[in-house]
Amino acid sequence: MGNFGLFVRFTLRDGAGEAFDALIRETAAGIQAHEPGTLVYACHQVEGAPNERIFYELYANHEAFEEHERQPHTRRFLEERSKYVEKTEVDRLQPYAGKHPTGAEA
Repeated sequence: MGNFGLFVRFTLRDGAGEAFDALIRETAAGIQAHEPGTLVYACHQVEGAPNERIFYELYANHEAFEEHERQPHTRRFLEERSKYVEKTEVDRLQPYAGKHPTGAEA
């Protein structure tokens, strides 16, 4: 099976942006160091919407996503995020065209 992705929109509680972003930087460092099957983990602030964060995540396959979910840094993020997040919206993606890593280098 091919790549698997997520598009996640977080709406943060007022004043939580700095702490949430620090948690994300910590999580992203763990992802970079320990997750070769995570091909893209891109976190974005939204222009004109200071309480919004968008994540685009691309995994080599669904198994790589499941491995991501088991990692200590991801589990810590999932446990801590409720302090900062008011609302979470998640779309599960099945890439089929475009330019993105294929997982061959993972």
